Amino acid sequence: MTTYFLTALAGLLTGAGLIIAIGPQNVFVLRQGVRREHVPAVVAVCAVSDVVLIVAGVAGLGALVAAHPGAVTFAKLAGGAYVLALGVLAARRALRGTETLEAGAEETGAASRWAAIATALALTWLNPHVYLDTVLTLGAIANSHGNAKWAFAIGCCVASIVWFCALGYGAGKLSRFFASARAWRLLDAVVAAVMFAMGAMLIATV
Repeated sequence: MTTYFLTALAGLLTGAGLIIAIGPQNVFVLRQGVRREHVPAVVAVCAVSDVVLIVAGVAGLGALVAAHPGAVTFAKLAGGAYVLALGVLAARRALRGTETLEAGAEETGAASRWAAIATALALTWLNPHVYLDTVLTLGAIANSHGNAKWAFAIGCCVASIVWFCALGYGAGKLSRFFASARAWRLLDAVVAAVMFAMGAMLIATV
């Protein structure tokens, strides 16, 4: 029992180390959380996707992905192009935006929940780092623990669920800082910078 607990703890810490990083997915969840738009749906998509990828990696999908490098190349190109497009939209908001927290709240009903879900799915599944880190890396580490590999996987899954819930729902605490258009423009500028950097890096590594 102690061995499984320690292995699960190792999975929790390892998973947290890979998940808690500034990237397009986390920035998107943060922005949705601050706007308080479709937070449950976005958090659920990101957390469930991570759990599926972690389980797949532990079950052996990592070896399949490694055997087909062409799939990773396609993911880099498609993901890079999509992230760059999101960066352009964020840059436009930063330059022209007059958005405030109140305005965002009024538009919540009009904004498409399905559009938010589609964006969360794209930022997760079109990101090749998901396959390199979550599937290959975590899968390999988990399998190195032998019979305790699923304890490691559980720890990783818990880390992912806790992180996305904290990020999505905790971002609402920042709402008072985003009552002005200037604060939103600053956030969108950061979003644009992250998106451009990530998109360029993905395409450059092809």
